[in-house]
Amino acid sequence: MVDSQYYLPNDIGISALDCSEAFRLLSPQEKMYAHYLSRASWYGGLAVLLQTSPESANIFVLLQRIFRKQTPAQLEQVATAAGLSSEEYQAFLVYAAGLYANMGNYKSFGDTKFIPNLPKDKLKALVWASQAFQEQPAEMEALWDSCSCLLYSLENRQKQLGLGDKGITTYFSGNCCLEDAELAQKFLDSKKLSAYNTRLFKKEDGGKTCYEVRLASAGKNDCAVDGECESCCGSFSFEDKEFTVKRGDYSPIMEKVCYYLEKAQTYAANENQRKMLEEYTRSFTLGSIEAHKEGSRYWIKDKGPIVESYIGFIESYRDPFGSRGEFEGFVAVVNKAMSERFAKLVSSAEVLLPELPWPQEFEKDTFLKPDFTSLDVLTFAGSGIPAGINIPNYDDIRQTEGFKNVSLGNVLAVAYATQKEKLTFLEEGDKDLFIKWKGPSFEVQVGLHELLGHGSGKLFVQDDKGKFNFDQSKVINPETGEPVSSWYRGSETWDSKFSTIASSYEECRAECVGLYLCLNKQVLSIFGHEGQDADDVVYINWLSMVRAGLLGLEFYTPDSKSWRQAHMQARFVILRVLLEAGEGLVGLEEVTGEDGKPDARITLDRSKIPTVGKNAIHRFLCKLQVFKSTADVEGGRAVYDNYSTVSDTGAHNFLRLRETVLLRKEARKMFVQANTRISGDSVELVEYEGSAAGLIRSFTERFQDDAEQLESSLLELSKQDAPCWC
Repeated sequence: MVDSQYYLPNDIGISALDCSEAFRLLSPQEKMYAHYLSRASWYGGLAVLLQTSPESANIFVLLQRIFRKQTPAQLEQVATAAGLSSEEYQAFLVYAAGLYANMGNYKSFGDTKFIPNLPKDKLKALVWASQAFQEQPAEMEALWDSCSCLLYSLENRQKQLGLGDKGITTYFSGNCCLEDAELAQKFLDSKKLSAYNTRLFKKEDGGKTCYEVRLASAGKNDCAVDGECESCCGSFSFEDKEFTVKRGDYSPIMEKVCYYLEKAQTYAANENQRKMLEEYTRSFTLGSIEAHKEGSRYWIKDKGPIVESYIGFIESYRDPFGSRGEFEGFVAVVNKAMSERFAKLVSSAEVLLPELPWPQEFEKDTFLKPDFTSLDVLTFAGSGIPAGINIPNYDDIRQTEGFKNVSLGNVLAVAYATQKEKLTFLEEGDKDLFIKWKGPSFEVQVGLHELLGHGSGKLFVQDDKGKFNFDQSKVINPETGEPVSSWYRGSETWDSKFSTIASSYEECRAECVGLYLCLNKQVLSIFGHEGQDADDVVYINWLSMVRAGLLGLEFYTPDSKSWRQAHMQARFVILRVLLEAGEGLVGLEEVTGEDGKPDARITLDRSKIPTVGKNAIHRFLCKLQVFKSTADVEGGRAVYDNYSTVSDTGAHNFLRLRETVLLRKEARKMFVQANTRISGDSVELVEYEGSAAGLIRSFTERFQDDAEQLESSLLELSKQDAPCWC
């Protein structure tokens, strides 16, 4: 028997993301704009296959070829004739849906591999019986041979994403380790190059170590381009090693992205949108993060658009080193009623920020009021869909020019709906209240997390010219009582400095801000909660965080003592902080369930949240901000690693509790997204049912215009790099 965490259950939740009403209300021009941006996003999202694992692209092509010839319904009869039971066929459909939804064969949330929950010989029999195989037996057999071994492999290193012997990554060649990642980061810093759109390949050449830094771009020409006095590409000697910087990673995919972004420009609503798309196109043509930053500046200036979008190499959660971005692109439509609440929250931000527990000098000099809108997602291409986003991730822009926050309303509506019988680890008396207030409390938490969490706090910087953005003779570190003695220098950023813990640490800081400020009556009132309802929202928000901390143990790997998901590690850290606060605030005990198997029970004393709870978060949040502001990696890492430790000693046996969490876990939902297609002069929305078959059909129809050319490009890209993973 394969451990259930390595396959997706047949009854996994699959929901359609509904945006039909939002799309219907768009003008013909807005629909065209949304259509072409969606196409750019979907094509760009295919790069994630190549960013995830060596075999992902080949598995994707195998599935596309099978389902382009036969729909899931048609293939079912073939499966029965080939000897598959209905459960085995459903397991195959769920696997295919999972590969599409995660853009690869590793879960986007948790980074563990998943394999088909049916015997390999049964899957092979189905492939051989398929119409695709009947028509092209040699090609299909070669495709099966190229990926079938890794498709099922669960060797220790294959089980999760990671660097070196800790797991699989395609951001680095297979012979790279942490030291190589650190050296490459130093090299990139010295060249003022961002790691966001790069991958690193290490080669031995005549006894000398050479590194190739690849920039994602449509163009493969390495000479200087407009605006560059000298090319960023070429060969450089650095610390006795040879570094070569080259363009052209994912080139055919980036070409498609640029083609559709240029088409979208025709339908842009204003100059900011046009300039933004121009710069994005330049970025993806030349592999320039500077151009992407420029595009992001125009994007921030494009206030309150009806159709909102963002595209590029954005989130660095899945790079084991924490500085390379995974491709994502989204297109969404503003939900006006919900956005009004968020706009009120933005207006109150300047009153709320001083409530946070750090001294005024540790807050940004001016709060740059961002756009904060609630959006209904039309398209979200990449490895997964979040509930809220705060972007851009470029610190220099966020600190001085601003950012935008979005809450994804139609994702929230379906992602967190749950049935009472599936609610684990809570007391019976809390369950109805939890179901009633989970949605509304999460909306408050997302709003505070994105706007005042990620949007708050100052980084102390000394620029290349020696100029400080703070008065180092006056600013006192509240943790030590001494003047501030460390800061960011030159091109150092939060991500480059805090590297492997940066993502989770920042998520933890933002989550704490949400817990802390949701106690504020004014905040609750903005979201329409007063009196007893407001108290219930606070209680469920805190209870939900404590429960999430326990659920987070699913995403911890004891063998490598590592966390596989930034947000869940952050929530576990918060659980530890609240347990440490004592005074009966949080209770966590191991019990035996009604089924006779191990279970756990969480309690939270709601009367102590405003006192014991608030004080604990106050102290911890101040610490987190001070380490972050002062670039104190050693101090920050020591505290964060300490709370992240999962052991079997102390008041709670977290390693044993992890087994209980795995025993009772519920698989994360998958989403089916609509397609858009041009019909005459207008754009149609094509919707699919919320099932594995619906999700599969959405993907086979998504790329039908140029399927064969696209599939051969993906196979070629995969083949070129195959020798690098051994």
